[in-house]
Amino acid sequence: MELTYLRTFCEVVSCGSYTRAAEKLGYAQPSVTAQIAKLEELYGAVLLERSGRGMIPTFAGHSLIPYARQMLALSEEAKGAVSGGDKGVMTIGAIETLAAYYLPHRLYRYRERYPGMQLRVQPGSEERIIADVMDKSVDFGLIFDVPFDSEELISLQLRKEQLFVITHPEHPLAKRQEVTPLALEGEPLVLTEDTCTYRRLLLHELRQSGVIPRIDMEFGNLEGIKQAVRHRWGTAFLPHYAVEEELRSGSLRGMSLTGEQEGFYIQLIYRKDRRLSLAFGDFIAEMQKQ
Repeated sequence: MELTYLRTFCEVVSCGSYTRAAEKLGYAQPSVTAQIAKLEELYGAVLLERSGRGMIPTFAGHSLIPYARQMLALSEEAKGAVSGGDKGVMTIGAIETLAAYYLPHRLYRYRERYPGMQLRVQPGSEERIIADVMDKSVDFGLIFDVPFDSEELISLQLRKEQLFVITHPEHPLAKRQEVTPLALEGEPLVLTEDTCTYRRLLLHELRQSGVIPRIDMEFGNLEGIKQAVRHRWGTAFLPHYAVEEELRSGSLRGMSLTGEQEGFYIQLIYRKDRRLSLAFGDFIAEMQKQ
Protein backbone atom coordinates (compact mmCIF):
# COMPACT_ATOMS: atom_id res chain seq x y z
CA MET A 1 0.00 0.00 0.00
CA GLU A 2 2.89 2.38 0.70
CA LEU A 3 3.81 2.45 -3.02
CA THR A 4 0.23 3.44 -3.86
CA TYR A 5 0.42 6.29 -1.35
CA LEU A 6 3.80 7.38 -2.74
CA ARG A 7 2.45 7.38 -6.30
CA THR A 8 -0.47 9.52 -5.18
CA PHE A 9 1.89 11.87 -3.31
CA CYS A 10 4.07 12.31 -6.43
CA GLU A 11 0.99 12.99 -8.57
CA VAL A 12 -0.27 15.68 -6.16
CA VAL A 13 3.18 17.31 -6.21
CA SER A 14 3.19 17.21 -10.01
CA CYS A 15 -0.38 18.55 -10.41
CA GLY A 16 -0.33 20.95 -7.44
CA SER A 17 -3.89 19.90 -6.64
CA TYR A 18 -5.77 17.04 -4.98
CA THR A 19 -8.55 17.41 -7.55
CA ARG A 20 -6.31 17.22 -10.63
CA ALA A 21 -4.31 14.35 -9.11
CA ALA A 22 -7.55 12.44 -8.45
CA GLU A 23 -8.63 12.96 -12.08
CA LYS A 24 -5.32 11.67 -13.44
CA LEU A 25 -5.23 8.67 -11.10
CA GLY A 26 -8.90 7.80 -11.52
CA TYR A 27 -9.69 8.20 -7.80
CA ALA A 28 -12.31 10.17 -5.94
CA GLN A 29 -10.79 13.26 -4.30
CA PRO A 30 -11.50 12.04 -0.73
CA SER A 31 -9.47 8.92 -1.54
CA VAL A 32 -6.46 11.06 -2.51
CA THR A 33 -6.79 13.12 0.67
CA ALA A 34 -7.02 9.96 2.77
CA GLN A 35 -3.95 8.42 1.12
CA ILE A 36 -1.86 11.53 1.78
CA ALA A 37 -3.05 11.54 5.41
CA LYS A 38 -2.00 7.88 5.81
CA LEU A 39 1.38 8.61 4.24
CA GLU A 40 1.93 11.53 6.61
CA GLU A 41 0.98 9.28 9.52
CA LEU A 42 3.42 6.62 8.27
CA TYR A 43 6.33 9.07 8.03
CA GLY A 44 5.35 11.16 11.03
CA ALA A 45 5.53 14.48 9.17
CA VAL A 46 3.34 16.91 7.24
CA LEU A 47 4.25 16.44 3.57
CA LEU A 48 1.99 18.93 1.77
CA GLU A 49 0.66 22.39 2.51
CA ARG A 50 -1.57 24.92 0.79
CA SER A 51 -0.20 28.00 -0.92
CA GLY A 52 -1.45 30.53 -3.45
CA ARG A 53 -0.29 28.11 -6.17
CA GLY A 54 -2.16 25.11 -4.73
CA MET A 55 -0.69 22.19 -2.82
CA ILE A 56 3.09 22.33 -2.46
CA PRO A 57 5.51 20.03 -0.61
CA THR A 58 6.77 21.04 2.82
CA PHE A 59 10.46 20.70 3.70
CA ALA A 60 9.76 17.07 4.69
CA GLY A 61 7.82 16.57 1.45
CA HIS A 62 10.72 17.89 -0.63
CA SER A 63 13.02 15.47 1.17
CA LEU A 64 10.72 12.56 0.38
CA ILE A 65 10.20 13.29 -3.36
CA PRO A 66 13.48 11.80 -4.74
CA TYR A 67 13.13 8.68 -2.57
CA ALA A 68 9.49 8.25 -3.59
CA ARG A 69 10.36 8.49 -7.27
CA GLN A 70 13.24 6.05 -6.94
CA MET A 71 11.05 3.52 -5.08
CA LEU A 72 8.38 3.78 -7.77
CA ALA A 73 10.99 3.43 -10.53
CA LEU A 74 12.52 0.35 -8.86
CA SER A 75 9.06 -1.17 -8.50
CA GLU A 76 8.46 -0.78 -12.23
CA GLU A 77 11.90 -2.24 -13.00
CA ALA A 78 11.09 -5.24 -10.79
CA LYS A 79 7.76 -5.79 -12.55
CA GLY A 80 9.52 -5.71 -15.91
CA ALA A 81 12.18 -8.18 -14.78
CA VAL A 82 9.65 -10.62 -13.32
CA SER A 83 7.37 -10.45 -16.39
CA GLY A 84 10.27 -10.99 -18.78
CA GLY A 85 10.63 -7.31 -19.55
CA ASP A 86 7.75 -7.02 -22.02
CA LYS A 87 5.15 -5.54 -19.66
CA GLY A 88 5.10 -2.48 -17.46
CA VAL A 89 5.16 1.30 -17.65
CA MET A 90 7.69 3.41 -19.54
CA THR A 91 7.75 7.17 -18.96
CA ILE A 92 9.44 9.45 -21.48
CA GLY A 93 10.14 13.10 -20.78
CA ALA A 94 10.24 15.12 -24.02
CA ILE A 95 10.30 18.73 -25.08
CA GLU A 96 7.00 19.78 -26.64
CA THR A 97 8.17 19.82 -30.28
CA LEU A 98 9.59 16.28 -30.06
CA ALA A 99 6.54 15.00 -28.17
CA ALA A 100 4.32 16.33 -30.95
CA TYR A 101 6.35 15.73 -34.14
CA TYR A 102 9.08 13.14 -33.52
CA LEU A 103 7.74 10.61 -31.02
CA PRO A 104 4.21 9.57 -32.09
CA HIS A 105 4.92 7.27 -35.07
CA ARG A 106 7.97 5.79 -33.33
CA LEU A 107 5.89 5.00 -30.25
CA TYR A 108 3.25 3.46 -32.51
CA ARG A 109 5.83 1.12 -34.08
CA TYR A 110 7.18 0.23 -30.65
CA ARG A 111 3.71 -0.52 -29.29
CA GLU A 112 3.12 -2.96 -32.14
CA ARG A 113 6.00 -5.04 -30.78
CA TYR A 114 5.24 -4.49 -27.09
CA PRO A 115 1.47 -4.19 -26.59
CA GLY A 116 1.93 -4.93 -22.89
CA MET A 117 3.97 -1.78 -22.32
CA GLN A 118 2.11 1.32 -21.16
CA LEU A 119 3.79 4.42 -22.56
CA ARG A 120 3.59 7.81 -20.85
CA VAL A 121 4.93 10.97 -22.50
CA GLN A 122 5.63 13.82 -20.09
CA PRO A 123 6.30 17.16 -21.88
CA GLY A 124 8.59 19.68 -20.20
CA SER A 125 11.55 22.00 -20.55
CA GLU A 126 14.99 20.52 -21.20
CA GLU A 127 16.14 21.47 -17.70
CA ARG A 128 13.13 19.70 -16.15
CA ILE A 129 13.59 16.60 -18.32
CA ILE A 130 17.25 16.23 -17.37
CA ALA A 131 16.37 16.61 -13.67
CA ASP A 132 13.57 14.03 -14.03
CA VAL A 133 15.92 11.51 -15.68
CA MET A 134 18.49 12.12 -12.94
CA ASP A 135 16.03 11.44 -10.11
CA LYS A 136 14.39 8.52 -11.97
CA SER A 137 10.94 10.07 -12.22
CA VAL A 138 11.13 9.34 -15.98
CA ASP A 139 12.90 6.44 -17.70
CA PHE A 140 14.13 8.32 -20.76
CA GLY A 141 14.47 11.93 -21.84
CA LEU A 142 14.27 13.35 -25.34
CA ILE A 143 15.95 16.73 -25.81
CA PHE A 144 17.06 18.97 -28.68
CA ASP A 145 20.32 20.80 -28.13
CA VAL A 146 24.03 20.88 -28.81
CA PRO A 147 25.68 17.59 -27.73
CA PHE A 148 24.81 16.96 -24.06
CA ASP A 149 27.40 15.47 -21.71
CA SER A 150 26.99 14.18 -18.16
CA GLU A 151 28.90 11.90 -15.80
CA GLU A 152 25.67 10.19 -14.71
CA LEU A 153 23.71 10.07 -17.94
CA ILE A 154 24.15 8.46 -21.35
CA SER A 155 23.29 10.73 -24.26
CA LEU A 156 22.65 9.20 -27.69
CA GLN A 157 22.66 11.59 -30.63
CA LEU A 158 19.73 10.36 -32.72
CA ARG A 159 19.78 12.90 -35.51
CA LYS A 160 21.31 16.24 -36.41
CA GLU A 161 18.55 18.70 -37.25
CA GLN A 162 18.70 21.99 -39.12
CA LEU A 163 17.09 25.13 -37.75
CA PHE A 164 15.21 27.53 -40.03
CA VAL A 165 13.98 31.09 -40.00
CA ILE A 166 10.29 30.59 -40.85
CA THR A 167 8.19 33.15 -42.76
CA HIS A 168 4.99 33.44 -44.79
CA PRO A 169 5.73 32.51 -48.45
CA GLU A 170 5.07 36.12 -49.53
CA HIS A 171 7.35 37.69 -46.91
CA PRO A 172 10.18 39.80 -48.43
CA LEU A 173 12.78 37.43 -46.87
CA ALA A 174 11.11 34.32 -48.32
CA LYS A 175 12.99 34.56 -51.65
CA ARG A 176 16.35 34.07 -49.93
CA GLN A 177 18.14 30.77 -49.26
CA GLU A 178 19.89 32.19 -46.19
CA VAL A 179 19.10 35.01 -43.77
CA THR A 180 21.70 37.01 -41.85
CA PRO A 181 21.03 38.14 -38.28
CA LEU A 182 21.13 41.75 -39.54
CA ALA A 183 18.24 41.00 -41.92
CA LEU A 184 16.09 40.28 -38.86
CA GLU A 185 16.61 43.74 -37.35
CA GLY A 186 13.19 45.20 -36.55
CA GLU A 187 11.47 42.00 -37.66
CA PRO A 188 8.59 40.97 -35.34
CA LEU A 189 9.55 37.59 -33.89
CA VAL A 190 7.15 34.85 -32.83
CA LEU A 191 9.13 32.59 -30.51
CA THR A 192 8.90 29.63 -28.19
CA GLU A 193 9.07 30.01 -24.39
CA ASP A 194 12.28 31.38 -22.87
CA THR A 195 13.48 27.94 -21.66
CA CYS A 196 13.78 26.76 -25.30
CA THR A 197 17.36 25.98 -26.36
CA TYR A 198 17.07 27.04 -30.00
CA ARG A 199 15.31 30.28 -29.05
CA ARG A 200 18.40 31.09 -26.95
CA LEU A 201 20.60 30.31 -29.96
CA LEU A 202 18.71 32.77 -32.18
CA LEU A 203 18.78 35.56 -29.60
CA HIS A 204 22.50 34.98 -29.02
CA GLU A 205 23.22 35.23 -32.77
CA LEU A 206 21.18 38.43 -33.07
CA ARG A 207 22.87 40.10 -30.12
CA GLN A 208 26.32 39.03 -31.34
CA SER A 209 25.53 40.91 -34.55
CA GLY A 210 24.37 43.99 -32.64
CA VAL A 211 20.68 43.38 -33.36
CA ILE A 212 18.16 44.08 -30.60
CA PRO A 213 15.51 41.33 -30.91
CA ARG A 214 11.92 42.48 -31.34
CA ILE A 215 9.87 39.75 -29.69
CA ASP A 216 6.20 40.38 -30.45
CA MET A 217 4.72 37.01 -29.41
CA GLU A 218 5.66 33.96 -27.37
CA PHE A 219 3.90 30.59 -27.49
CA GLY A 220 4.41 27.37 -25.57
CA ASN A 221 2.62 25.61 -28.41
CA LEU A 222 4.12 25.07 -31.87
CA GLU A 223 0.79 25.23 -33.67
CA GLY A 224 0.25 28.71 -32.23
CA ILE A 225 3.60 29.83 -33.63
CA LYS A 226 2.88 28.41 -37.08
CA GLN A 227 -0.57 29.96 -37.18
CA ALA A 228 0.91 33.34 -36.29
CA VAL A 229 3.39 33.08 -39.17
CA ARG A 230 0.61 32.01 -41.57
CA HIS A 231 -1.31 35.16 -40.57
CA ARG A 232 1.84 37.26 -41.24
CA TRP A 233 2.08 38.38 -37.63
CA GLY A 234 5.79 37.66 -37.45
CA THR A 235 8.78 35.44 -38.19
CA ALA A 236 9.66 32.24 -36.30
CA PHE A 237 12.75 30.10 -35.71
CA LEU A 238 12.06 26.36 -35.64
CA PRO A 239 13.71 22.96 -36.23
CA HIS A 240 13.08 21.21 -39.53
CA TYR A 241 11.15 18.29 -37.96
CA ALA A 242 8.52 20.71 -36.58
CA VAL A 243 7.76 22.33 -39.97
CA GLU A 244 8.63 19.55 -42.41
CA GLU A 245 5.09 19.19 -43.75
CA GLU A 246 4.55 22.95 -44.15
CA LEU A 247 7.87 23.41 -45.96
CA ARG A 248 7.05 20.53 -48.29
CA SER A 249 3.58 21.93 -49.10
CA GLY A 250 4.86 25.50 -49.45
CA SER A 251 2.48 26.93 -46.84
CA LEU A 252 5.53 28.23 -44.95
CA ARG A 253 9.01 29.16 -46.12
CA GLY A 254 12.25 28.23 -44.33
CA MET A 255 15.68 29.83 -44.67
CA SER A 256 18.97 28.97 -42.98
CA LEU A 257 20.47 31.45 -40.52
CA THR A 258 24.00 32.36 -41.60
CA GLY A 259 26.88 31.85 -39.20
CA GLU A 260 28.87 29.04 -37.63
CA GLN A 261 26.37 27.81 -35.04
CA GLU A 262 27.11 24.59 -33.20
CA GLY A 263 25.03 21.67 -34.48
CA PHE A 264 21.76 20.82 -32.75
CA TYR A 265 20.85 17.15 -32.24
CA ILE A 266 17.79 15.20 -31.15
CA GLN A 267 19.18 13.27 -28.18
CA LEU A 268 17.93 10.38 -26.07
CA ILE A 269 19.18 10.46 -22.47
CA TYR A 270 18.97 7.91 -19.65
CA ARG A 271 20.87 7.01 -16.51
CA LYS A 272 24.09 5.02 -16.87
CA ASP A 273 23.05 2.80 -13.97
CA ARG A 274 19.63 1.98 -15.46
CA ARG A 275 19.01 -1.72 -15.94
CA LEU A 276 17.87 -2.19 -19.52
CA SER A 277 15.32 -4.94 -20.01
CA LEU A 278 14.82 -6.31 -23.52
CA ALA A 279 11.81 -4.00 -23.96
CA PHE A 280 13.82 -0.95 -22.87
CA GLY A 281 16.74 -1.91 -25.09
CA ASP A 282 14.41 -2.28 -28.06
CA PHE A 283 12.93 1.15 -27.30
CA ILE A 284 16.42 2.65 -27.61
CA ALA A 285 16.91 0.81 -30.90
CA GLU A 286 13.56 2.12 -32.19
CA MET A 287 14.54 5.70 -31.31
CA GLN A 288 17.80 5.28 -33.23
CA LYS A 289 16.07 4.30 -36.48
CA GLN A 290 16.09 7.01 -39.11
